[in-house]
Amino acid sequence: MKRIVITGPESTGKSTLCEQLARHYNTVWCPEFARHYLTENGTAYGYDDLTVIAKGQLKSQEEKEAEAKNGFYFIDTDMYVMKVWHEVVFNACPTWILKTIAKTRYDLYLLCDTDLPWAKDELREYPDIATRQKLFRIYKDAVLNSGIPWAIVSGNNEHRLHTAINAIETFTNKSIPA
Repeated sequence: MKRIVITGPESTGKSTLCEQLARHYNTVWCPEFARHYLTENGTAYGYDDLTVIAKGQLKSQEEKEAEAKNGFYFIDTDMYVMKVWHEVVFNACPTWILKTIAKTRYDLYLLCDTDLPWAKDELREYPDIATRQKLFRIYKDAVLNSGIPWAIVSGNNEHRLHTAINAIETFTNKSIPA
């Protein structure tokens, strides 16, 4: 099973790309648990909420992976996102998240660029491009240091999908099943 994480700052098309890739490869994807949690519990959150969100993300990933087929599984958000979120908002990250990052292996990271227009959403916090670009650089450093193959996806949704498919087929040596 090729486990592929789509990551990047908010409002960069991660969920859309995950959905498109899952459809293209006829498999499932794991949505970002934070969206579910914040919709259910309100947008005001604290440090402890991020811990609940991180644990919920891991549980969701495990449950959804059991449904994956055709050799591919797409994940919207991983523990690097939780690490960055903790550090940016609270200047600290729980040790267990760092340990989870160190022991978890994926096959490919797709890093979504900030070149899509910001879409207003009650759950989003950073409408300014400067902050989103700063976060992009943080995510880029994270994937660079992960030792896992990665690619940047940019452009409109169609271009992102084509770039992602090319990266997947290049880095995983797998194409869509016949």
